[in-house]
Amino acid sequence: MTTASPHAHGIHFGRTDVQNVGMGVGILLIVVGILGFIPGVTTQYDELRFFGPDSNAMFLNLFQVSMLLNIVHLVIGGIGLGMCRSGMGARNFLMGFGALYIVLSIYGLSVGVDSAANFLSLNTPDNWTFMVLGLLMIGAGWILSRHLAEDRR
Repeated sequence: MTTASPHAHGIHFGRTDVQNVGMGVGILLIVVGILGFIPGVTTQYDELRFFGPDSNAMFLNLFQVSMLLNIVHLVIGGIGLGMCRSGMGARNFLMGFGALYIVLSIYGLSVGVDSAANFLSLNTPDNWTFMVLGLLMIGAGWILSRHLAEDRR
């Protein structure tokens, strides 16, 4: 029986790689959610609405946002920070909420930008960014947590 060094499975600062990536994603989402409420970072701020396609505010002059979308980012980021206290929690956060972002992307692409069903105020860059983010989150959750089952044996 051999024991691996602490860095054998990517343990840094007492956390695994999957926890570090999950925390990074959570922090990123919280920062994006906060910045979405700041005039200047969000242009056309006077057109920010709580929800719906009538919210014409633009985060970084590219992504259409609403108050609800900013709140969703804040909540998901906060949940992520809480779940990343354990390796399996971080894995579940990355894979579960990655899947949610893919579903939101598909929903946004299917309902269209001007549809009344576009309750989060998503535009095309939002939809494709959510698709890429979701795929990256799922990939990171899967790849970085493969050793977790080995460590429990």
